[in-house]
Amino acid sequence: MGQRDKLAILVGGGPAPGINAVIGAATIRACLEGVEVLGIEDGFEWIVQGITDHARPLTIENTSRIHFRGGSYIGIARANPTTSPERLETTVQSLLRLGVDRLITIGGDDTAFSAMKLEEQARGRIRIVHVPKTIDNDLDLPPHVDTFGYQTARHVGGEILKNLMVDAYTTSRWYFVIAMGRKAGHLALGIGKAAGATLTLIPEEFSLRPIRMATIVDTLIGAIFKRLADGRRDGVVVIAEGVVLAIDPSELSGIESAERDAHGNIAISQVNFGDALRHAVQERLKSFHVKANIATKDIGYELRCADPIPFDMEYARDLGYCAAKLLLEGGTAAMVSMQAGQFVPVPFDELYDPETGRARVRMVDIRSARYGIARRYMIRLRRDDFEHPKELARIAAVSGLTAAEFRARFGHLADEEPPPLDLGTAMATTERLGTPSRRASSR
Repeated sequence: MGQRDKLAILVGGGPAPGINAVIGAATIRACLEGVEVLGIEDGFEWIVQGITDHARPLTIENTSRIHFRGGSYIGIARANPTTSPERLETTVQSLLRLGVDRLITIGGDDTAFSAMKLEEQARGRIRIVHVPKTIDNDLDLPPHVDTFGYQTARHVGGEILKNLMVDAYTTSRWYFVIAMGRKAGHLALGIGKAAGATLTLIPEEFSLRPIRMATIVDTLIGAIFKRLADGRRDGVVVIAEGVVLAIDPSELSGIESAERDAHGNIAISQVNFGDALRHAVQERLKSFHVKANIATKDIGYELRCADPIPFDMEYARDLGYCAAKLLLEGGTAAMVSMQAGQFVPVPFDELYDPETGRARVRMVDIRSARYGIARRYMIRLRRDDFEHPKELARIAAVSGLTAAEFRARFGHLADEEPPPLDLGTAMATTERLGTPSRRASSR
């Protein structure tokens, strides 16, 4: 084993269930090949400053059982090495002084971008692979491939929502739940759909940007009216935090002055989006002489360090194994993925988005059957509510408006509604391809 025959592992961004499974599996694979492994503590925080005394040996003995637990065994940070070529070179030099010639980064889109730029800066001096980690599930992978941590976060979020739904029914209360998902609405939609939330709002459904605050408020009020028309005074709404970033800043105080992290992302927790929505909805309801008991709840931090469910334990261990094996076999400049049970490396150059200058982000496809089914079960004003006079009159009566007045006031909500889900097209495709239906195959 040469002087520079070390594999290092670091974690960037925010926590996600399964990080320790990646660390443990990669460490075991490398150690079995006689390669020394170092855990770089707190992501890029220290090495970007040229400080190299925040690294510790990782061994089979100290990592073989960490996959059961949440959090990160070697810490985590959002430090950004890409702000200048000098910082990138300092990071490379720090790793070289530690004797590192192979690096596994674990993180989301910001860390993936850092890995891409660091690999460019290293110019062959250090081989680098990235393991996609985010509960937001928004890294550029095929639609059917989740990022590790997402399934556990959805599971824990669904349990929280289940309890809130019982409380909402018991106390005749509405909950506005803000779920993590800065750029995409995968987590909010996954939690809302699994738990059967009254309504879920994600940024992808609003094609006009910036979004007007009034559009969000009208959507929520429409759900409240429709629920009241059914004799219910309760509901739980899940809202992806990324919706706030799409709203015109002039309509939401505090967003422009909010702090930003090392990657330039707004600290959404400082905006108090849920409280802003609650206040706006209650003020608007007063004009209709309607009262609603509304509470707000942010969920996200409770999900990030949860112990991983078995799915994420297995999935993350597979990713850790593949990351180490790829490096040990001479691979570099790729993001590791498991697709249909097979290892598939995704080259870094395929992750780069020339329009944004960042790593590509996967958004929710609102034309998909998954989203179409979720939307059909939501309690919200729909196009067919306005097309059926009796239904329109029934809902309008709750607001104290005539059907015509209600249509004029809320009809805009149906203007951008996605087309209805057409399962007939899918059936026709199945028949054309000769794939047997469930009924046919059971005969």
